[in-house]
Formats: sequence, structure tokens, C-alpha cells
Amino acid sequence: MKFEPVIGLEIHAQLKTRTKIFCGCSTEFGAPPNTHTCPVCLGMPGVLPVLNKKVVDFTLRMALAVDCDIKRYSRFARKNYFYPDLPKGYQISQYELPVAVNGHIIIEVNQKKMRIGITRIHMEEDAGKLTHDPARPVSMVDFNRTGVPLIEIVSEPDLRSPAEAGVYLRHLRSIVRCLEICDGNMEQGSFRCDANISLRPEGTENFGTRAELKNLNSFKHVEKALRYEINRQKDILTDNGSIVQETRLWDPVKNRTFSMRGKEDAHDYRYFPDPDLLPIVIDDPWVMTVKSNLPELPEAKKDRFVQTYELPVEEAGYLAADRDLSDYFEACVKLFPKPRMVCHWMMGPLLGMLKSHGKNIAETPVSHQDVAELLNLVDQKVISQKIAKIVFEEMALTGKPANTIIKEKGLVQIQDTTTLETIIKKVLSENKREVEDYLNGKTKLIGFFVGQIMTRTKGRADPRLVNKILKNIIDINKNNK
Repeated sequence: MKFEPVIGLEIHAQLKTRTKIFCGCSTEFGAPPNTHTCPVCLGMPGVLPVLNKKVVDFTLRMALAVDCDIKRYSRFARKNYFYPDLPKGYQISQYELPVAVNGHIIIEVNQKKMRIGITRIHMEEDAGKLTHDPARPVSMVDFNRTGVPLIEIVSEPDLRSPAEAGVYLRHLRSIVRCLEICDGNMEQGSFRCDANISLRPEGTENFGTRAELKNLNSFKHVEKALRYEINRQKDILTDNGSIVQETRLWDPVKNRTFSMRGKEDAHDYRYFPDPDLLPIVIDDPWVMTVKSNLPELPEAKKDRFVQTYELPVEEAGYLAADRDLSDYFEACVKLFPKPRMVCHWMMGPLLGMLKSHGKNIAETPVSHQDVAELLNLVDQKVISQKIAKIVFEEMALTGKPANTIIKEKGLVQIQDTTTLETIIKKVLSENKREVEDYLNGKTKLIGFFVGQIMTRTKGRADPRLVNKILKNIIDINKNNK
């Protein structure tokens, strides 16, 4: 029997507010443990939470970006469960009255567009963080993250493969980063995912029993965990076994999932309206104010890059998915209006350099002005593409502009035909056997000659001019033979 996966994702995005959702404590990451806390986020008796309006603003931005219906009346609820990193013994979340419902995004997988529904978006507070001692049966708790604002984005079970889940996850991450409501840092846990996965016989409509894969914090882990879980469930069902509804964790070392606990249902949490927080009433002017300040979203930007700059779809999509990257690209194009050349340089040397140094585009040591100046020198044939890469590496290391480095190292491209003719004739005279082979039909040796000439000139010769002069000299030798 063939089985079809049914996948839904629950994405938790930490919002980039300066303070927590119900108190004035800082949300800054990396502070010493338990220093960003107060009686409110620690759940001390007698304290009252006060909602941070910026959290609602950010939630509305996301809801509008994915075409959700905004609920004009919503409220917070208490989700009751005890865990050491949740000091109150309950989490303030939203349940029956979330702030946004019935949204969707369009993703493209294997050149096929798919509509993925979004069931709901709701606000809640994050829990603290436990660190487990590998040597002793001891866990340490850090409450700094307790009360950091989250939005939970719950998809419809519309995904049918790990690849689709990966594309959907990346697309949502690009949206929250574009909206500047979340930094999308999966390693730090500010953008993380729970995946619900079940199998059903192909051609049937009823859902199978699902397993929830908890706290997946990288695109790779999401896809690998889903692939493993599909195979695990398939083996059980093929042997006429039954899937147990449970929460499972992903072990990236052993590349397998393992059971964490039986999966709770909503009634297990004993949700009830939070008596300390007023309902949230959102009027039309509030929605219109948020909507008027929305930036251009990644999908619209990708289409514009394709139409306006004539970029290939894949490259346009890559640039548009990262707001810092797309801003850098457009700033560079304003100074050097050859977008295809800028795109090629950014996708190659620039991103390669950043990756090798573990940096992102916001941390690049080479400004868009310097890149535009470098590309202009290449375009004017002052330097070759090969020399430009050497100059760029030096720019990244020293912070010096391209012109300074070229002058200091004598890297100006050789375009004087007399000089090039002398060098070419010398190379040919030193490789008479190869010249003879070329004249006898081994035309691929032209690359060998060009390589020798570029080595002799330390890459400073104009390759097109070298090819032209080289072929003229060889043709003269051929005719004189």
C-alpha cells in the first residue's frame, strides 16, 4: 500500500520588541542567566501583566502580510501546565479567540505553485530555557526568555512532503525578516518549528494518527526529521501496527526521532480566559495604520526584480528573500546600473566571502559603494574579472577602496597591443610543439596558450584582446607554413 504524508507546521517567532509582552524587562539575547527578570515575568503573587501594544502591532503586520482575517475582538487565555521553565505554572496564550485566522501564502516547489493555508496566528509568551548537565542528573533554568513575546503561526495540513515543508518554512522566515518583526535566527531559537506529521493511504481523505516533532531549529533538521518520521510510520503501518499520538524529539547526531511524551490535546491544558487581561479590541483605523506601513513583501519584490532588472527567477527570489541583501543589491544598482552584473557578483564573490567568514550581508566589510566602484573598473576594462576577485579579497581584508589597491599592487589591465604581441610571441616560441599540434587540428590548445599568457602577465592581460591577437599571430604562422 502507498501512503501519503500529511504535514502541518506550527511556527513560533519571537518578536523584536525591546521589552517583554507583559512587563518592562529587556528581550535582549545573551545576557547572564536570570538577569532580565522581574516579579511579573517570574509569576510572583499579586502582580498584574500589562500588554505591550507593540506586540499587537507586530502581530497585525504578520497577519496582513499573509492575508489573514483580523479578529476585531480577541482575548488571552491561560494554558495550564507545570514545567520548571514556566514559573507561573501556566502560559498566557490565546485559544478560542485568536487575533487572526484564515490566511494563506503561495509557495513554489519544482516549478509548481501551491496555496498553503494558515489556520491562525496568535500571541503568547515564551517560556524559559533549561540547560541539562551531561555529567549529573541536574538541570539549570534561565528565566531571561520567560515572557518574551511570540506569535504562533499554525498552518493547515496542506503540506505533502519534507521539501514542501522546507520551502514553506523558508518563505515564512523571509516574511518575518522583511517585516522586521523577528530576526529569524533559528540557532538562537527566535524562529523555531513544531511539525505535525501523519500518513494516510493514497486516495483517502481521513487523516491518520499524527506525531508532533517538537522544537526543530533548522531547515535541515525539519526536512530530515520529517523524512525519518515518514519512513518510521510507513514501516509501522506496513506491518499492520498502530501509530501512537505522541510528541517526539529529533536527535541530529543519531539522525532519528525519539518519544518525548504522550501528546496532549487542548482539553488537557484546561484553557480558560485570563482574568488579569482585558480583551483586545482592534478597530479599522488601527488596522489601516499598520497596513499603510507594510514594506514590499518578498514575493512581490522577486517579481519586480525579474521584470525591472531582468534577473533570472531563482536569483531574484534569493535576493528578495533577504531584506538586507535586496537593499544592498538595489543600492549598488543605483550607482552601477547593470543589475545582471551586480547580481552575478553578489551571488558569487560577495556571498562566498561572507560565508567563508561566517558573516551575513549586514556585517559585510565591503560597502555597496565599493562594490559598485569595483564593477565599474571591470566594466571599463581597467581590470579583468580575475583581477577584480583578487582586489575584492584585499578590499574585504583591508577596507581599502579598489582604486587604491590597484595602484599599490600595479594591477591595471594590460591593453597595449604591442606589449601583448611581444608576450604572446615569446610564449609561442617557448611552446613550438604545442603550436605545431594546434596547427595540425588540436584547436583546444588555444586555452593552454591563453593560460600561459595570463600567468606571464599575472592575470593583467585583457583576455578578449589576448584571444584576438593570439589567433591573428597563429593564423599568420599557419598561412606561412
